[in-house]
Parts: sequence; C-alpha cells; structure tokens
Amino acid sequence: MANITVQPPLSNVQMELLKLFCVDIPENELLELKSMMVKFLLERARDSADAIWDKKGYSDEKLKKILDSK
Repeated sequence: MANITVQPPLSNVQMELLKLFCVDIPENELLELKSMMVKFLLERARDSADAIWDKKGYSDEKLKKILDSK
C-alpha cells in the first residue's frame, strides 16, 4: 500500500480507510468489509449500552416498570 500522510482532523480510523481507496477490490469483498465494520460497530454499541445498564442498576423488571408507567 502507498504511504499516505493526512493532516488532522481525520481520525486514525478515517486514515486507515482512506488507504483502502488506493486498492480496487471486488464488489463481494467490499460488501464483506462493510459487513465486518457494521458488526464491529454494533458490538461496541452493545458493550456501551450494557455498561450503562449495569452502572444504572437496571434489570428487566425495572425496565418493564418504566415502560408500563408510560
């Protein structure tokens, strides 16, 4: 791959993705890459939601009470 230097404000993720633009990949591989990124971001979002859930002491019963009161 080419050695690319980019000035901020791009994040490290953005810079790595820009490096991919130098390479032509088949459509099926592009779709696979997109799927991997979506799975990665979904896992991070779930981990974050779980941490908030635990920090606030939520439970299924507490959530049901909150939803039923609306």
